[in-house]
Amino acid sequence: MPKLRTTVTIDERVLRAVRVKAARTGRRDSEVIEDALRRDLGFGLLEQIWQNADLDENDAMKLAVAAQHEARRRRA
Repeated sequence: MPKLRTTVTIDERVLRAVRVKAARTGRRDSEVIEDALRRDLGFGLLEQIWQNADLDENDAMKLAVAAQHEARRRRA
């Protein structure tokens, strides 16, 4: 997956903690930040779900559309 460069403004204490963790684990600051964002955004869980899903794209779409129709029926 391609990486993009961005600029963010964060609390000085947070950046210090990132740098400490990066130094202790032998990783780059950006890796520590990206891992924290992935955890907070639930990427680990999503990736596990995607890995365990055995539906192809068409079957997954059919299932999603059926769930959407059922949800709409319940509202009516």
